[in-house]
Amino acid sequence: MHNIEQNLHDVRNRIALAAQKCGRSPEEITLLAVSKTKPVEAIAEAIANGLREFGENYVQEGVEKIQHFNHRDDLVWHFIGPLQSNKSRLVAEHFDWCHTIDRAKIAQRLSEQRPEKMPPLHVLIQINISGEQSKSGILLEELTELAATINGLPNLVLRGLMAIPAPESHPEHQIAVFRRMEQAFIELKVRYSQVDTLSMGMTEDMEAAITCGSTLVRIGTAIFGARQYQP
Repeated sequence: MHNIEQNLHDVRNRIALAAQKCGRSPEEITLLAVSKTKPVEAIAEAIANGLREFGENYVQEGVEKIQHFNHRDDLVWHFIGPLQSNKSRLVAEHFDWCHTIDRAKIAQRLSEQRPEKMPPLHVLIQINISGEQSKSGILLEELTELAATINGLPNLVLRGLMAIPAPESHPEHQIAVFRRMEQAFIELKVRYSQVDTLSMGMTEDMEAAITCGSTLVRIGTAIFGARQYQP
């Protein structure tokens, strides 16, 4: 197993340095550990080193991990993968957050399927900020309508926006894209007082994302090492 303790130390230092450079506090930025394809032993090690928020891309795998750690009430589970209608109930019944809302139908299903005994599901609208045909998410011009729909649903709380930009190797190019997300986030906060989360930035571009106001970075490789897929 990779040295998760050392990796976490390095990631937290990167976050702190990036925040310092743009005049922000590291405490403003949530570190979300992307634990997809990782064994529960790796997650347990991350928990032992202070991590409490985990992101899963695959519904069934995520549910199994949530159930494995259901003896703990201090963990927060985020669904961060594309969500199909036939899997929405599992997300509604098990996760605390869903980052990938990109159509009203999914939002309505999640609200209807959220158990009464659970608090409302925290949701983010996914923006396809680079306009890639292969990516999920809505275009920025569709945001106003979808945000209004979600805000009217009883068992969801609209918390903000999420994006996965096209890969850019140059920091200035990364920043140019993230600035558009930052502006959309600022405008959304004006309309909805509960909006406070901008989920953007991964291992390769977290510094640019933090520079542009990200409040949550989704980090997998830098914590757990390269992804492990079943052959």
